[in-house]
Amino acid sequence: MQYDHIIIRYGELGLKGRNRKIFTTQLAKNVRKALRHFPAIKVDKLRDRMYIVLNGEDPEPIMEICRKIFGIQNMSLAVKVANEPERIKEEALRLLKETKNVRTFKVTTKRSNKEFPIGSQEFNQVLGGHLLVNTDDITVDVHHPDLEITVDIRAEATYLTSRKIPGAGGLPVGSSGKSLLLLSGGIDSPVAGYLTMKRGVQIEAIHFHSPPYTSERAKEKVVDLAEKLASYGHSVKIHVVPFTALQQKIHREIPHGYSMTVMRRMMMRISERVAERNGILSLVTGESLGQVASQTMESMHAINAVTNFPVIRPLVAMDKDEIISISEAIDMYDISIRPFEDCCTVFVPKQPKTKPRLEKVEQFEGNMTFDQDIEEILNAIETIEVEATDQAEEQLEDLL
Repeated sequence: MQYDHIIIRYGELGLKGRNRKIFTTQLAKNVRKALRHFPAIKVDKLRDRMYIVLNGEDPEPIMEICRKIFGIQNMSLAVKVANEPERIKEEALRLLKETKNVRTFKVTTKRSNKEFPIGSQEFNQVLGGHLLVNTDDITVDVHHPDLEITVDIRAEATYLTSRKIPGAGGLPVGSSGKSLLLLSGGIDSPVAGYLTMKRGVQIEAIHFHSPPYTSERAKEKVVDLAEKLASYGHSVKIHVVPFTALQQKIHREIPHGYSMTVMRRMMMRISERVAERNGILSLVTGESLGQVASQTMESMHAINAVTNFPVIRPLVAMDKDEIISISEAIDMYDISIRPFEDCCTVFVPKQPKTKPRLEKVEQFEGNMTFDQDIEEILNAIETIEVEATDQAEEQLEDLL
Protein backbone atom coordinates (compact mmCIF):
# COMPACT_ATOMS: atom_id res chain seq x y z
CA MET A 1 0.00 0.00 0.00
CA GLN A 2 1.39 3.39 -0.98
CA TYR A 3 0.68 5.51 2.06
CA ASP A 4 1.22 9.24 1.70
CA HIS A 5 0.54 10.54 5.22
CA ILE A 6 1.11 9.69 8.89
CA ILE A 7 -1.62 10.88 11.24
CA ILE A 8 -0.39 11.76 14.74
CA ARG A 9 -2.94 11.89 17.58
CA TYR A 10 -2.34 13.94 20.71
CA GLY A 11 -4.04 12.04 23.53
CA GLU A 12 -3.45 13.95 26.79
CA LEU A 13 -2.58 17.14 24.91
CA GLY A 14 -6.17 17.34 23.80
CA LEU A 15 -7.18 17.98 27.42
CA LYS A 16 -5.12 21.15 27.80
CA GLY A 17 -7.93 23.57 26.96
CA ARG A 18 -6.66 27.05 26.13
CA ASN A 19 -3.07 25.91 26.68
CA ARG A 20 -3.29 23.19 24.04
CA LYS A 21 -1.48 25.29 21.44
CA ILE A 22 1.60 25.58 23.66
CA PHE A 23 1.92 21.80 23.85
CA THR A 24 1.10 21.04 20.22
CA THR A 25 3.52 23.70 19.00
CA GLN A 26 6.28 22.14 21.09
CA LEU A 27 5.37 18.68 19.78
CA ALA A 28 5.53 19.89 16.18
CA LYS A 29 8.94 21.43 16.88
CA ASN A 30 10.19 18.14 18.37
CA VAL A 31 8.83 16.09 15.47
CA ARG A 32 10.47 18.34 12.88
CA LYS A 33 13.78 18.16 14.75
CA ALA A 34 13.65 14.37 15.07
CA LEU A 35 12.83 13.97 11.38
CA ARG A 36 15.29 16.53 10.05
CA HIS A 37 17.08 13.78 8.10
CA PHE A 38 14.02 13.35 5.89
CA PRO A 39 14.06 16.61 3.90
CA ALA A 40 11.04 15.82 1.74
CA ILE A 41 8.52 15.47 4.55
CA LYS A 42 6.23 18.23 5.72
CA VAL A 43 4.69 18.49 9.19
CA ASP A 44 1.25 20.10 9.41
CA LYS A 45 -0.11 20.85 12.87
CA LEU A 46 -3.86 21.12 13.35
CA ARG A 47 -5.84 21.67 16.53
CA ASP A 48 -6.79 18.03 17.08
CA ARG A 49 -4.04 16.13 15.25
CA MET A 50 -0.87 16.42 13.23
CA TYR A 51 -0.06 15.21 9.72
CA ILE A 52 3.30 14.16 8.40
CA VAL A 53 3.11 14.48 4.63
CA LEU A 54 5.54 11.86 3.34
CA ASN A 55 6.14 13.22 -0.17
CA GLY A 56 7.59 9.87 -1.23
CA GLU A 57 9.68 9.13 1.90
CA ASP A 58 9.65 5.58 3.30
CA PRO A 59 7.18 5.69 6.23
CA GLU A 60 8.67 2.83 8.27
CA PRO A 61 11.84 4.55 9.62
CA ILE A 62 9.81 7.69 10.22
CA MET A 63 7.24 5.78 12.25
CA GLU A 64 10.01 4.12 14.25
CA ILE A 65 11.53 7.47 15.19
CA CYS A 66 8.12 8.95 16.04
CA ARG A 67 7.45 6.11 18.49
CA LYS A 68 10.07 7.64 20.82
CA ILE A 69 8.71 11.19 20.73
CA PHE A 70 6.83 12.08 23.91
CA GLY A 71 3.44 13.69 23.36
CA ILE A 72 2.33 11.29 20.63
CA GLN A 73 -0.49 9.08 21.88
CA ASN A 74 -0.74 6.98 18.72
CA MET A 75 -0.35 7.29 14.98
CA SER A 76 -1.52 5.71 11.75
CA LEU A 77 -0.35 5.38 8.23
CA ALA A 78 -2.95 6.99 6.00
CA VAL A 79 -3.98 7.51 2.40
CA LYS A 80 -5.48 10.88 1.53
CA VAL A 81 -8.25 10.90 -1.09
CA ALA A 82 -10.79 13.41 -2.33
CA ASN A 83 -14.21 13.57 -0.65
CA GLU A 84 -15.80 11.52 -3.42
CA PRO A 85 -17.55 8.22 -2.58
CA GLU A 86 -16.19 6.41 -5.63
CA ARG A 87 -12.60 7.46 -4.92
CA ILE A 88 -12.96 6.37 -1.30
CA LYS A 89 -14.32 2.97 -2.35
CA GLU A 90 -11.51 2.52 -4.83
CA GLU A 91 -8.76 3.26 -2.27
CA ALA A 92 -10.42 1.23 0.49
CA LEU A 93 -10.59 -1.79 -1.79
CA ARG A 94 -6.94 -1.40 -2.67
CA LEU A 95 -6.04 -1.13 1.01
CA LEU A 96 -7.96 -4.31 1.81
CA LYS A 97 -6.47 -6.31 -1.05
CA GLU A 98 -2.89 -5.22 -0.36
CA THR A 99 -3.00 -6.05 3.35
CA LYS A 100 -1.78 -9.58 3.99
CA ASN A 101 -3.47 -12.30 6.04
CA VAL A 102 -6.90 -10.68 6.17
CA ARG A 103 -9.97 -12.88 6.36
CA THR A 104 -12.33 -10.48 8.11
CA PHE A 105 -12.73 -6.71 8.10
CA LYS A 106 -14.80 -3.89 9.54
CA VAL A 107 -15.49 -0.37 8.27
CA THR A 108 -15.72 2.58 10.66
CA THR A 109 -16.68 5.93 9.19
CA LYS A 110 -16.20 9.25 10.98
CA ARG A 111 -17.89 12.13 9.16
CA SER A 112 -16.87 15.47 10.66
CA ASN A 113 -17.57 17.05 7.25
CA LYS A 114 -21.37 17.27 7.36
CA GLU A 115 -21.49 18.38 3.73
CA PHE A 116 -20.49 14.88 2.65
CA PRO A 117 -23.68 13.49 1.11
CA ILE A 118 -23.79 10.12 2.94
CA GLY A 119 -24.15 9.62 6.69
CA SER A 120 -21.59 7.62 8.71
CA GLN A 121 -23.73 4.51 9.30
CA GLU A 122 -25.01 4.47 5.77
CA PHE A 123 -21.52 4.84 4.36
CA ASN A 124 -20.32 1.93 6.51
CA GLN A 125 -22.89 -0.22 4.72
CA VAL A 126 -22.18 1.23 1.28
CA LEU A 127 -18.43 0.75 1.58
CA GLY A 128 -18.68 -2.62 3.33
CA GLY A 129 -20.95 -3.91 0.56
CA HIS A 130 -18.54 -2.67 -2.10
CA LEU A 131 -15.63 -4.47 -0.43
CA LEU A 132 -17.60 -7.74 -0.06
CA VAL A 133 -18.70 -7.75 -3.68
CA ASN A 134 -15.18 -7.15 -4.97
CA THR A 135 -13.23 -9.68 -2.86
CA ASP A 136 -13.26 -13.44 -2.36
CA ASP A 137 -13.18 -15.35 0.94
CA ILE A 138 -13.28 -12.18 3.04
CA THR A 139 -16.19 -11.47 5.40
CA VAL A 140 -17.29 -8.83 7.87
CA ASP A 141 -16.59 -9.20 11.60
CA VAL A 142 -17.62 -6.14 13.59
CA HIS A 143 -16.23 -7.50 16.89
CA HIS A 144 -12.80 -8.97 16.12
CA PRO A 145 -11.83 -8.08 12.55
CA ASP A 146 -8.39 -8.83 11.13
CA LEU A 147 -8.47 -5.37 9.60
CA GLU A 148 -10.46 -2.29 10.60
CA ILE A 149 -10.64 0.31 7.85
CA THR A 150 -11.26 3.77 9.30
CA VAL A 151 -12.71 6.35 6.93
CA ASP A 152 -12.16 9.83 8.33
CA ILE A 153 -14.14 12.32 6.22
CA ARG A 154 -12.96 15.84 6.94
CA ALA A 155 -13.45 19.21 5.31
CA GLU A 156 -10.30 19.15 3.21
CA ALA A 157 -10.20 15.44 2.29
CA THR A 158 -10.80 11.88 3.47
CA TYR A 159 -8.11 9.83 5.20
CA LEU A 160 -8.14 6.03 5.12
CA THR A 161 -6.28 4.22 7.88
CA SER A 162 -6.12 0.60 8.97
CA ARG A 163 -4.43 0.46 12.36
CA LYS A 164 -3.17 2.59 15.24
CA ILE A 165 0.44 2.28 16.37
CA PRO A 166 1.03 3.25 20.02
CA GLY A 167 3.25 6.26 20.64
CA ALA A 168 5.35 7.14 23.69
CA GLY A 169 2.51 9.10 25.33
CA GLY A 170 3.24 11.80 27.89
CA LEU A 171 3.94 15.45 27.12
CA PRO A 172 6.34 16.96 24.56
CA VAL A 173 9.84 17.44 25.96
CA GLY A 174 10.36 21.14 26.56
CA SER A 175 6.75 21.90 27.45
CA SER A 176 7.26 21.50 31.23
CA GLY A 177 10.49 23.38 31.84
CA LYS A 178 13.94 22.03 32.62
CA SER A 179 15.36 19.94 35.47
CA LEU A 180 18.80 18.77 36.58
CA LEU A 181 19.15 14.98 36.81
CA LEU A 182 21.65 13.52 39.27
CA LEU A 183 22.99 10.83 36.94
CA SER A 184 25.13 8.22 38.68
CA GLY A 185 25.47 5.62 35.94
CA GLY A 186 23.48 2.93 37.75
CA ILE A 187 20.08 1.55 36.83
CA ASP A 188 17.82 3.98 38.67
CA SER A 189 18.79 7.52 37.72
CA PRO A 190 18.55 7.03 33.91
CA VAL A 191 15.05 5.63 34.38
CA ALA A 192 14.17 8.62 36.55
CA GLY A 193 15.43 10.89 33.76
CA TYR A 194 13.37 9.06 31.16
CA LEU A 195 10.17 9.28 33.22
CA THR A 196 10.74 12.96 33.92
CA MET A 197 11.22 13.64 30.21
CA LYS A 198 7.98 11.81 29.58
CA ARG A 199 6.22 14.55 31.55
CA GLY A 200 7.59 17.15 29.16
CA VAL A 201 10.69 18.14 31.11
CA GLN A 202 13.94 18.93 29.34
CA ILE A 203 16.86 17.34 31.17
CA GLU A 204 20.39 18.41 31.97
CA ALA A 205 22.50 15.95 33.95
CA ILE A 206 25.10 16.27 36.69
CA HIS A 207 27.58 13.48 37.33
CA PHE A 208 29.97 13.25 40.28
CA HIS A 209 33.31 11.86 39.17
CA SER A 210 36.03 10.74 41.59
CA PRO A 211 39.21 9.75 39.76
CA PRO A 212 41.31 7.69 40.32
CA TYR A 213 38.66 5.83 42.34
CA THR A 214 36.30 6.04 39.39
CA SER A 215 37.62 5.51 35.87
CA GLU A 216 37.19 7.18 32.48
CA ARG A 217 35.13 4.13 31.52
CA ALA A 218 32.64 5.09 34.22
CA LYS A 219 32.37 8.57 32.70
CA GLU A 220 31.96 7.10 29.21
CA LYS A 221 29.15 4.96 30.56
CA VAL A 222 27.33 8.08 31.75
CA VAL A 223 27.80 9.69 28.33
CA ASP A 224 26.31 6.58 26.70
CA LEU A 225 23.29 6.78 29.02
CA ALA A 226 22.88 10.47 28.23
CA GLU A 227 22.87 9.61 24.52
CA LYS A 228 20.00 7.23 25.14
CA LEU A 229 18.11 9.95 26.98
CA ALA A 230 18.85 12.42 24.18
CA SER A 231 17.20 10.07 21.70
CA TYR A 232 13.88 10.73 23.46
CA GLY A 233 13.96 14.45 22.90
CA HIS A 234 16.58 17.10 23.24
CA SER A 235 20.33 16.96 23.49
CA VAL A 236 21.55 16.49 27.06
CA LYS A 237 24.24 18.53 28.79
CA ILE A 238 26.28 16.61 31.36
CA HIS A 239 28.00 18.64 34.07
CA VAL A 240 30.88 16.44 35.28
CA VAL A 241 31.84 17.37 38.83
CA PRO A 242 35.40 16.65 40.08
CA PHE A 243 34.37 15.23 43.43
CA THR A 244 37.48 13.39 44.68
CA ALA A 245 38.95 16.00 47.04
CA LEU A 246 35.65 16.78 48.73
CA GLN A 247 34.77 13.12 49.04
CA GLN A 248 38.15 12.43 50.67
CA LYS A 249 37.61 15.33 53.07
CA ILE A 250 34.20 14.01 54.09
CA HIS A 251 35.65 10.52 54.56
CA ARG A 252 38.48 11.96 56.66
CA GLU A 253 36.60 14.50 58.79
CA ILE A 254 33.02 13.27 59.26
CA PRO A 255 32.14 10.32 61.54
CA HIS A 256 31.80 7.35 59.22
CA GLY A 257 28.19 6.60 60.12
CA TYR A 258 27.20 10.04 58.85
CA SER A 259 29.66 10.40 55.93
CA MET A 260 27.21 9.03 53.39
CA THR A 261 24.52 11.49 54.50
CA VAL A 262 26.92 14.44 54.34
CA MET A 263 28.22 13.35 50.94
CA ARG A 264 24.66 13.32 49.55
CA ARG A 265 23.98 16.73 51.05
CA MET A 266 27.10 18.11 49.36
CA MET A 267 25.87 16.65 46.08
CA MET A 268 22.59 18.47 46.58
CA ARG A 269 24.32 21.75 47.41
CA ILE A 270 26.52 21.54 44.30
CA SER A 271 23.57 20.47 42.14
CA GLU A 272 21.52 23.41 43.36
CA ARG A 273 24.31 25.83 42.44
CA VAL A 274 24.70 24.29 38.98
CA ALA A 275 20.94 24.50 38.49
CA GLU A 276 20.91 28.17 39.47
CA ARG A 277 23.70 28.92 37.00
CA ASN A 278 21.76 27.30 34.18
CA GLY A 279 18.27 28.63 34.87
CA ILE A 280 17.00 25.25 36.07
CA LEU A 281 14.21 25.17 38.66
CA SER A 282 14.27 21.62 40.06
CA LEU A 283 16.39 18.51 40.66
CA VAL A 284 15.66 14.88 39.70
CA THR A 285 16.98 11.84 41.54
CA GLY A 286 16.59 8.09 41.09
CA GLU A 287 15.76 7.49 44.75
CA SER A 288 13.38 4.64 45.63
CA LEU A 289 12.07 4.64 49.18
CA GLY A 290 13.78 2.04 51.34
CA GLN A 291 16.12 0.73 48.64
CA VAL A 292 19.44 1.65 50.35
CA ALA A 293 20.58 3.47 53.50
CA SER A 294 20.46 6.89 51.84
CA GLN A 295 16.87 6.33 50.73
CA THR A 296 15.11 5.75 54.03
CA MET A 297 12.55 8.35 55.06
CA GLU A 298 14.94 9.74 57.68
CA SER A 299 17.88 9.90 55.25
CA MET A 300 15.82 11.59 52.56
CA HIS A 301 14.60 14.13 55.11
CA ALA A 302 18.14 14.94 56.26
CA ILE A 303 19.50 15.12 52.70
CA ASN A 304 16.60 17.13 51.33
CA ALA A 305 16.91 19.72 54.12
CA VAL A 306 20.03 21.18 52.49
CA THR A 307 18.17 22.48 49.42
CA ASN A 308 15.12 24.63 48.80
CA PHE A 309 14.78 23.35 45.24
CA PRO A 310 11.93 20.96 44.40
CA VAL A 311 13.33 17.42 44.15
CA ILE A 312 11.47 15.19 41.69
CA ARG A 313 11.67 11.48 42.56
CA PRO A 314 9.80 9.53 39.86
CA LEU A 315 10.85 6.15 41.27
CA VAL A 316 10.07 6.71 44.93
CA ALA A 317 7.20 4.18 45.06
CA MET A 318 8.67 1.60 42.67
CA ASP A 319 10.47 -1.61 43.61
CA LYS A 320 13.67 -2.71 41.91
CA ASP A 321 11.98 -5.16 39.55
CA GLU A 322 9.70 -2.42 38.23
CA ILE A 323 12.66 -0.10 37.68
CA ILE A 324 14.67 -2.81 35.91
CA SER A 325 11.70 -3.60 33.69
CA ILE A 326 11.55 0.02 32.49
CA SER A 327 15.33 0.16 32.10
CA GLU A 328 15.24 -2.89 29.84
CA ALA A 329 12.29 -1.55 27.84
CA ILE A 330 14.12 1.70 27.03
CA ASP A 331 17.37 -0.10 26.19
CA MET A 332 19.44 1.34 29.03
CA TYR A 333 19.85 -1.71 31.27
CA ASP A 334 22.86 -3.24 29.50
CA ILE A 335 24.72 0.06 29.77
CA SER A 336 23.76 0.59 33.41
CA ILE A 337 25.15 -2.77 34.55
CA ARG A 338 28.60 -2.27 33.05
CA PRO A 339 30.94 -3.00 35.97
CA PHE A 340 32.50 0.42 36.49
CA GLU A 341 32.51 2.10 39.89
CA ASP A 342 30.67 5.37 40.46
CA CYS A 343 31.43 7.78 43.29
CA CYS A 344 28.54 6.52 45.41
CA THR A 345 30.22 3.12 45.74
CA VAL A 346 33.61 4.38 46.92
CA PHE A 347 34.32 5.41 50.52
CA VAL A 348 31.15 3.65 51.59
CA PRO A 349 31.05 3.32 55.40
CA LYS A 350 30.59 -0.16 56.82
CA GLN A 351 27.56 0.91 58.85
CA PRO A 352 25.95 4.03 57.38
CA LYS A 353 23.19 5.59 59.45
CA THR A 354 19.82 4.52 58.11
CA LYS A 355 18.05 6.94 60.45
CA PRO A 356 20.35 9.97 60.57
CA ARG A 357 19.26 12.86 62.78
CA LEU A 358 19.27 16.20 61.00
CA GLU A 359 20.62 18.09 64.02
CA LYS A 360 23.59 15.70 64.23
CA VAL A 361 24.32 16.11 60.51
CA GLU A 362 24.23 19.88 60.83
CA GLN A 363 26.42 19.70 63.93
CA PHE A 364 29.10 17.69 62.11
CA GLU A 365 28.99 19.97 59.11
CA GLY A 366 29.11 23.01 61.41
CA ASN A 367 32.47 21.91 62.79
CA MET A 368 34.08 22.58 59.42
CA THR A 369 33.52 24.60 56.27
CA PHE A 370 32.75 23.32 52.81
CA ASP A 371 32.11 26.63 51.07
CA GLN A 372 35.60 26.97 49.60
CA ASP A 373 35.60 23.33 48.45
CA ILE A 374 32.30 23.84 46.66
CA GLU A 375 33.48 27.04 44.97
CA GLU A 376 36.60 25.29 43.70
CA ILE A 377 34.51 22.42 42.39
CA LEU A 378 32.09 24.74 40.62
CA ASN A 379 34.99 26.42 38.85
CA ALA A 380 36.37 23.09 37.64
CA ILE A 381 33.21 21.48 36.28
CA GLU A 382 33.50 19.99 32.80
CA THR A 383 30.37 20.26 30.66
CA ILE A 384 29.76 17.79 27.86
CA GLU A 385 26.88 18.26 25.44
CA VAL A 386 25.54 15.00 24.10
CA GLU A 387 23.73 15.80 20.90
CA ALA A 388 20.72 13.87 19.79
CA THR A 389 22.14 14.21 16.27
CA ASP A 390 24.59 11.35 16.56
CA GLN A 391 21.98 9.08 18.08
CA ALA A 392 19.41 9.88 15.45
CA GLU A 393 21.85 9.31 12.63
CA GLU A 394 22.95 6.00 14.11
CA GLN A 395 19.35 4.93 14.57
CA LEU A 396 18.51 5.96 11.04
CA GLU A 397 21.43 3.96 9.64
CA ASP A 398 20.25 0.90 11.58
CA LEU A 399 16.72 1.29 10.27
CA LEU A 400 17.79 1.79 6.68
